[in-house]
Amino acid sequence: MGSTGGTIEAAESAPRILVGRFFHESNGYNPIPTPRSGFEVLRGEDVLTSARNSGTTLSGILASLEEAGVIPIPVHSAASPPSGPVEHQYFLETLGIWLRAIERERPDAIAIELHGAMATTESTDADGEFLAGLRQMAGNTVVIGVGLDLHAHITPRMLDAADICIACKENPHADVVECGLDVGRLVMEVVRGDLHPVMTMAKARMLLPGKNGTGEKPLSDMHRRARALEASDPDVRDISLYNAFRFLDAPNLGQGVVVLTNGTQPRARTIATEFATAFWERRAEFVDDLLSIDEALHKVRSERRDGTLPFAIADMGDRVLAGAPGDSTRILATTLDHEHPFKAAFPVTDPRAVQTAQAAGLGANLTLPLGNTVTPGLEPLHVTGTVTRLTDGRFAMHGPYQAGETTSMGPTAVVNVDGRIAIVVTSKPAFSHDPNAFESQGIRVSELDFVVVKSGYHFELNFKGLAIPILVASPGLAFYEPGLLPRTLGRVWPDHKVADDWLIPPVVFARRRVATGG
Repeated sequence: MGSTGGTIEAAESAPRILVGRFFHESNGYNPIPTPRSGFEVLRGEDVLTSARNSGTTLSGILASLEEAGVIPIPVHSAASPPSGPVEHQYFLETLGIWLRAIERERPDAIAIELHGAMATTESTDADGEFLAGLRQMAGNTVVIGVGLDLHAHITPRMLDAADICIACKENPHADVVECGLDVGRLVMEVVRGDLHPVMTMAKARMLLPGKNGTGEKPLSDMHRRARALEASDPDVRDISLYNAFRFLDAPNLGQGVVVLTNGTQPRARTIATEFATAFWERRAEFVDDLLSIDEALHKVRSERRDGTLPFAIADMGDRVLAGAPGDSTRILATTLDHEHPFKAAFPVTDPRAVQTAQAAGLGANLTLPLGNTVTPGLEPLHVTGTVTRLTDGRFAMHGPYQAGETTSMGPTAVVNVDGRIAIVVTSKPAFSHDPNAFESQGIRVSELDFVVVKSGYHFELNFKGLAIPILVASPGLAFYEPGLLPRTLGRVWPDHKVADDWLIPPVVFARRRVATGG
């Protein structure tokens, strides 16, 4: 009896913490806005149930809070594959849901997963606008903690509104759950009054032309240095390095560094400047060495044998995970023209082709124009094949990246060409970085020579042990070449000459903190 009473008393005294997710990476050069239907939306207890069974930053936040004895209050979860800017009206509707929850629940804290590179049809800093709205409604004493993707466009507005703002540290993002665990832990320290967070940001006016993986130099060197600095000084609680999303045009774009300290620490300015300088001084090292499409196919033909793993070819120019539409058929066309009879699978976004396949029905033989409806400079590819599968396109990702997350490709058709080429035609850009995008459609990856994925890095996690990765220089809205895309709002190297003012000097963000628990 006494034990039960203690549990009730502890629950009643625990801080009230709102949790949720509003996750989108917006390709500002994709002309198709992302509507509400582009998001997987959850409300109430479904937010908690889904997060507990998924490999996301939000799942880490929940685990950390629940370990601390907090019963999280779920608000809303909206997540979408990267795509064009979010329709601003839907953004406002989602913000409104959060504002009403704050007004209703009067929380002690808010812990949320954002991407950090969300734009809308009216804003290039949607995450900053979102957090500013939360802060205005919540007031100054409510703790706001945010977990971000390391490809966030980190902005002063975001840091001015949040108390805790940290990113995952790995690309591919194998540590998103750990990021959430850190967010939850740090939020609880602020709530208890043990942490007085101050964030210091500096930037280099540059983008990374290549070498975005944190497991290779120079990023591996920089992250190793950041972890060593954190370990050497207990007042340095986090150093997040932001490799700004390259397909967003926004003011003050650049490689960001945010140092989170306990109280104001003069050393934080030095650390932030050190990393911004490292980005700038090592800028010439950020160069990819990608294969051409022909070289990739030659590699597959030369090395694929019975008993060896198939290959997973990353269509770098049409990466859905960089906000491209997923409609390119360039690798498919080259494969169909190739003299070697490859067995392969390809995802292609084309809702009209899906409708044509649905109208024809299972088993129908048809010729249809396919893909290249959004990406400029590409023409539809005419293919002849058999409709072998029609589905709603929903599947759960195997992970480890986003493991357990349910996603939708929209109504989907599989069209088989010559009994060896399986084309997964989707109504929506698909998360093809996960093997279940293919397996859920009856395609066995192990039986193929290769699959094409619309991802550049994360597929390496999810296809590990299943396929050998190849990154290919292919055309599209997600292949970065200096000067190729118009950039008018942000001045960054190598698109612009910024040698005279490459550094955006350190700025300190600190707010008056009133402890809400203890």
